[in-house]
Amino acid sequence: MPPRLLYCHCAFARVVPAATKVAVLEGLSRATAPFDAVPDLCEMAARKDPRLTTLAGAGPLRVAACYPRAVRWLLASAGSPLPDDAQVINMRTDAPEDVLRDLLAEESR
Repeated sequence: MPPRLLYCHCAFARVVPAATKVAVLEGLSRATAPFDAVPDLCEMAARKDPRLTTLAGAGPLRVAACYPRAVRWLLASAGSPLPDDAQVINMRTDAPEDVLRDLLAEESR
């Protein structure tokens, strides 16, 4: 089963360069793989949004967001922990083409 793709726009933290967010979202939109996009996972975790359970628990998962450790901790504290094998790809430090390559890779890393 291919991994589910989740894109976080990091709308409130402003730690991800705007150009990176735009490039990754545009790249995902051009790709044939389905993906989910949310405005801000941190904000959803703070509100304990029930949608997080669906997003985090639907099999293999790759997440484009900011700080991988923080994303894991925030979702766990919201009651929706990521699976151990979920990949969180750091848009804060990685180039857009690297984020897209890791998100859309055929095999899990």
